[in-house]
Amino acid sequence: MTVVEPTRLERALAAIDAANAADPNTIPVRGAVRPKELAHAEMVSEWVGRLRPDAAESLRLAARAHHIRRWTIPRSSFPEGRIGYLRWRRSLHDMHAGEAERILREAGYEEATIARVQTIIRKQDLAHDPDVQALEDALCLVFLETQLDELAARLDDSKMVDILRKTLRKMSPDGKRLAAAVKFSENGRALLGTALQESTGGNQ
Repeated sequence: MTVVEPTRLERALAAIDAANAADPNTIPVRGAVRPKELAHAEMVSEWVGRLRPDAAESLRLAARAHHIRRWTIPRSSFPEGRIGYLRWRRSLHDMHAGEAERILREAGYEEATIARVQTIIRKQDLAHDPDVQALEDALCLVFLETQLDELAARLDDSKMVDILRKTLRKMSPDGKRLAAAVKFSENGRALLGTALQESTGGNQ
């Protein structure tokens, strides 16, 4: 019997998934309760695949590792306010990039690929890098899929539409088109429709 050895991509993805499976936080996703960061990473990977079926290995790896072990640096470990928030985000990016480097090096990746994955994870040059934009689109789509209806139940409509407008501003036209295909409640879909119309000048 021939034993097929896993590719380095398969080894790296399995190691990332194993790290994220340790998340003590859970989230209900598509009818199942899963470790939060494991489910989040799988969903981001899925959306990236829909946005970019021809995605390079570096983008596929970044999509899976972008939030690796995120729970280990909680927001509460930094001061309140925007300055504290930005420090927290920088610390997360550094940690995610470092964890990705360790795993990719162990899987046999060369320096150029590791550096490229770290660039995407850090979301550098978002305005000009199509891979970084694809990751941003996927993150926004996961936010919409997992949190839109929950937030809409707690916030008034005007506040929710404002949040959706800000989310849509970060997305590419392709990302916005996929957002319209996500399954929402009737109210969630109406709110997203309003935000989409406002974000495109009524031409959506």
